[in-house]
Amino acid sequence: MSVEESVVEPVVDQIAERANRLVKLENFKKAGIHPYPAKFDKQIDLADAKELPLEAAVKTAGRIVLFRQMGSITFAHLQDFSGRMQVVFKKDVLGEELYKLITKNHDLGDYIGVEGVTFVTKTGEKSIQVNTWTFLGKALLPPPGKFHGLKDREALYRRRYLDLISNEDTRKRFALRSSLIRAIREFYWKEGFLEVETSTLMHNATGAAARPYHTHNNALDIDLVLRISHELPLKELIVGGFEKVFELGKAFRNEGHDPSHLPEHTHLEHYAAFWSYEENILFTERMFDYLFSTLNLPKVMPLKDRDGNEHQVDWSTPWPRVNYIELISQDSGLDVMRYTSADELRSDIRKKGIEFEGMGQMGLTTLIDNLYKKVSRPKIIQPTILFNYPKILQPLARVNDGDTNLVDQFQLVVNGWEIIKAYSELVDPIDQRERFMEQSSARSEGDEEAMDIDTEYLVSMEHGMPPISGWGMGVDRFMALLTGQDNLRDVVLFPLMRPE
Repeated sequence: MSVEESVVEPVVDQIAERANRLVKLENFKKAGIHPYPAKFDKQIDLADAKELPLEAAVKTAGRIVLFRQMGSITFAHLQDFSGRMQVVFKKDVLGEELYKLITKNHDLGDYIGVEGVTFVTKTGEKSIQVNTWTFLGKALLPPPGKFHGLKDREALYRRRYLDLISNEDTRKRFALRSSLIRAIREFYWKEGFLEVETSTLMHNATGAAARPYHTHNNALDIDLVLRISHELPLKELIVGGFEKVFELGKAFRNEGHDPSHLPEHTHLEHYAAFWSYEENILFTERMFDYLFSTLNLPKVMPLKDRDGNEHQVDWSTPWPRVNYIELISQDSGLDVMRYTSADELRSDIRKKGIEFEGMGQMGLTTLIDNLYKKVSRPKIIQPTILFNYPKILQPLARVNDGDTNLVDQFQLVVNGWEIIKAYSELVDPIDQRERFMEQSSARSEGDEEAMDIDTEYLVSMEHGMPPISGWGMGVDRFMALLTGQDNLRDVVLFPLMRPE
């Protein structure tokens, strides 16, 4: 059953079906069977049960997804997270009363436990001959698609549980996501990092260029924002003496909601004392080699770009390095380093026949960033390290020793998506204060994505910081690329949706 099919059945059909199932529920109760028991001693998954030798004793359980009665013998398929297996009910084994009870009162979607032995049917399918069964849970609504199929993709996002019931590919995708998270943590532990947790509620929206969500704490009577980044608290931990820390958690950005952006996303950040961004490039390549090896993933995989064209993307390291400023110049004919005025750059962008949404209200920083996203980023298909960023783009990054108009930053871009951003951190508190003030001026002029000033962070910096390099990755985007999805909602179990 594909994800293109609909989960919403006609109301009349559902009402009639539910009424019929309620009658069967009462029949189980009248027979002295609890339709919702407390537990069941499931001893093996269905996929593992299929690997057992013949005549092996089995005690397992699952959801009924197929039921076919043929007189005194009935074939059913049970499904659990591991897979499916056929089970066989025979009247001469169960006895007429128990056989009739299950065959007349079951429904697709019900849960049942079985005990029996493995055997092979006449058609050659390994199955379980049921010697005893235990009813484990009555489904009052039919499974998706029983009447008219599944067609509404939005409904699959709203009712992910139905997607998981219906689609093995979905179950495998989210199992891989769990394995990816585990492998990421294992790699950090092997590299000597400590996992930490910092606050979600913040006084200021700092650490990234994004519009925050605002909230209010009644007990303290203060306005707060949901974090848009983990960055500043983690760097304060470096001030406190930690040398390698990482955090995996949610970040919230009140901005565009499209296939490559979600208002709530899983964000991974780490900070390492005494590193520069060069060490972080090597660390990233080492991490990805580890993840692909641990998860047994192919390094070359097909991916479709935003126009639907398929490319063979090769994750093999080392990745090529491309100068960010030269790339924009090549793709737009504009040298963004020569501009100090948003109005001047905006005018020249329009002279080149380039337009993007909201550019009339953007400050210089946001204009440069969106110009890159318009003319350059969509063309980057293979994993590519971009470096050499204008200082104005990253108020938290260290200035390059060779050119004070640049910062030591890199990004990993794959198939037009930014996956990782990292840089050598700015640890000079005087320089940091000046750059915060520049951001504050941009915000006062209407740039909603400019950073707030974080005075507490400035105080922490004045207590002394070592050289640091920080790194951040959008886990959802990486997961989407690994599984060939073009929409982040397909790798998030319960994406935010408008109410029905």
